[in-house]
Amino acid sequence: MEKILIIDFGGQYNQLIARRVRECGVYCEVKPYTTPLAQLKAFAPIGMIFTGGPQSVYLEGAPQVDPDIFTWGVPILGICYGCQLMAHLLGGQVTPAQNDSAREYGKTLTHYDTSCKLFQDLPRDGVSWMSHGDYMAQVPQGFSLAARSDACPNVAIADEVRGFYGVQFHPEVNHTEHGRDMIRSFLFAVCRAKGDWTMGNYKDRAITDLRRKIGAGKVLLALSGGVDSSVAAALLAEAVGPQLTCVFVDHGLMRLNEGNEVEEAFSQWNINFVRVDAEARFLLKLAGVDEPERKRKMIGEEFIRVFEEEAKKVGKVDFLAQGTIYPDVIESGAGDAAVIKSHHNVGGLPDHVDFKEIIEPLRMLFKDEVRQLGRELGLPEYLVSRQPFPGPGLAIRIIGDITKDKTDTLRLADFIFRDEMARSGEDKNLNQFFAVLTNTRSVGVMGDGRTYDYTLALRAVTTSDFMTADWARIPYDLLDKVSTRIVNEVRGINRIVYDITSKPPATIEWE
Repeated sequence: MEKILIIDFGGQYNQLIARRVRECGVYCEVKPYTTPLAQLKAFAPIGMIFTGGPQSVYLEGAPQVDPDIFTWGVPILGICYGCQLMAHLLGGQVTPAQNDSAREYGKTLTHYDTSCKLFQDLPRDGVSWMSHGDYMAQVPQGFSLAARSDACPNVAIADEVRGFYGVQFHPEVNHTEHGRDMIRSFLFAVCRAKGDWTMGNYKDRAITDLRRKIGAGKVLLALSGGVDSSVAAALLAEAVGPQLTCVFVDHGLMRLNEGNEVEEAFSQWNINFVRVDAEARFLLKLAGVDEPERKRKMIGEEFIRVFEEEAKKVGKVDFLAQGTIYPDVIESGAGDAAVIKSHHNVGGLPDHVDFKEIIEPLRMLFKDEVRQLGRELGLPEYLVSRQPFPGPGLAIRIIGDITKDKTDTLRLADFIFRDEMARSGEDKNLNQFFAVLTNTRSVGVMGDGRTYDYTLALRAVTTSDFMTADWARIPYDLLDKVSTRIVNEVRGINRIVYDITSKPPATIEWE
């Protein structure tokens, strides 16, 4: 199978590069820059991509690669830091920008040399997404300039004899016009890829790998009823069948009626299904905790402890399976990437886990790929199309400490929001929407009396990858209907606000 190797230097958008490559039907994997060259060669890629990163290549301790990587004979595309690193190691000079105009951030008009393979068949001018404060004062010998902006004469460089290309901007983000086409050109025009990787192929390979790893062992799966864990369950059921036990931990932090819906849906499957009512246990554990990272880690550890207990009831269980996907790993911090938030099934795991190994068959997939894999496995559309719901559940949609009253209040308010979105048909235009119970209380008037109750925030976004997102422009009349219903039907809420922040700078969830 043809493969692209992505060398990770710690930028937050790095996994988007992998997603763009896969969209082109080419398999890829991300490896840290510290991976020895011998291991990289053993991967046998047809091309490599150097990602962006937060550091400066000329500083002591900055991420580097073995310079022999450039004598390997494999095409390379360097993006942002990756471009500057290539220039630095091949004899060019990278320095801090000499003035503010040479630093470029955000959308920038860029002019391309369309005779370069990277930009062939594209318009000569377009907007690119810049994010760099360093400058290539001198490009390496053998490279020509392939793109420029008004502030920077060397936005892109190319050595087409060796197949080396570097761009100062980020073609992987949606803000760069024709960015996907540039990546496609690198894959097909430079690396001569065939584009023969599909979710069907991934399914077959994953099933084979799972059977080989698990053997005759038993597997315990954390089943939440969401897309990720459901697809993981179907994949494992296909691979090992009766060796799989799916445990649904009802931690009391689910949406309204969701626990019963999950049980009803999965009780019909030919799997071992166990539902654990752990609401009181989790609420007791979380009592008085208001810091979001502590919430996530405590919930993650409690999940593990519940699974360990259930495993003892099942008998000897060798493996714990989870529906971890790429965005979970990215935001929990990987390599030199900054930690945005620890996901309960990644950064929230305790140091000691009473299982032989943790299996994460979806760890290398993005959300859209997980949905497609679910379709390949024959899951119903209503299940694979469900909106994401975080493992910690409502605990991270309640700002501040967690109580039974607060979870019940938020459950009902969130249901009303989702109900009105569905009635209007607006839910079909949104990728995720939910309510957040803030820790802010304010004065209100209901009837002839004064109230001092909580503020509820509504959040709705549109996104193609969940790595970036734009706030949704819900019609005012619909927001008014939602607000009126919540204030009238839910005790303890007297004010509704709507979140109009995109990702970045915010995250989709509030905590």
